[in-house]
Amino acid sequence: MKAVVCTQYGPPEVLNIVEIEKPVPKDNEVLVKVHATTVSAADYRVRSFNVPPSFWLPARLALGLRKPRKSVLGMELSGEIEAVGKDIKTFKKGDKIFAATLQTFGGYAEYICLAEDGPIAIKPSGLSYEEAAAVPIGARTAFHYLKTIAEIKLEKRVLIYGASGSVGTYAVQLAKYFGAEVTGVCSTTNLEMVKSLGADKVIDYSKSDFTKAFETYDIIFITVDKCPFEVCKQALRRNGTYLNIGRPLPSLQMIWASITSGIKVVVGKNAPETAEALFFMKSIIGQGKLKPVIDRIFSIDQIVEAHRYADKGHKKGNVVISVHS
Repeated sequence: MKAVVCTQYGPPEVLNIVEIEKPVPKDNEVLVKVHATTVSAADYRVRSFNVPPSFWLPARLALGLRKPRKSVLGMELSGEIEAVGKDIKTFKKGDKIFAATLQTFGGYAEYICLAEDGPIAIKPSGLSYEEAAAVPIGARTAFHYLKTIAEIKLEKRVLIYGASGSVGTYAVQLAKYFGAEVTGVCSTTNLEMVKSLGADKVIDYSKSDFTKAFETYDIIFITVDKCPFEVCKQALRRNGTYLNIGRPLPSLQMIWASITSGIKVVVGKNAPETAEALFFMKSIIGQGKLKPVIDRIFSIDQIVEAHRYADKGHKKGNVVISVHS
């Protein structure tokens, strides 16, 4: 079968399309014919190994010292079940599914085997394969931080920095779904798009500093780690919550602030590798309350071009890879 392999760390050109053996499902696994996957932040961070110097060694130990230990990237996908192991009870051949593969990787291939008890669910019927593939990582991450960690409630004031990216576009919609007042921070070109997702206010980060508005927030959610913590701290209400998905560990300043000022600081917390959040996403997608934002769709043969585009850091929502069109 065709697969994209990453045999060294580096620029998009380290990705190569090769033929590898088609997997066979174990008793507790399903074999999925992959229709679509994405270029997630996890994919291009693993490929490029773009991490702060202080995290170099722990990251290399986790991912692979000289090259990625798991050479086939792809952290989320949608597809059709082609075969099932003998112990499978939840799924059957022909089921259309969507899934997260942060632990196993492997979405950049024509076929993949997934465990039945992992983050896999029947895909929303109203979404195409390309749209469904863009849900499992960004939406689950936004839900985990806003609902599970920050316990977002009705009428809370939430600021989302990086509101036009994959996690950000879902965060805006989920915050509105839970009844919050939402301010989105993004670039000039994305202001109207973020408004269309339901944001009550939008701020152009290139033209305005959100702290100059003298407004404070119950939750500040940083989806792109480009806003200094000291800036965010000024705009947080007492006992507010600071969320940042871009940092693996809190800084000393963050730790000190959480001890002395009552601010709740949460960084680097991955969503549980279960299907519960996918069930919830499927439900509200069916209600018309959540939709994926797709920037561009590339074929698997254009994987290098797709990673080049994502590396620029300006994508709106998600970049999708069509595997079996």
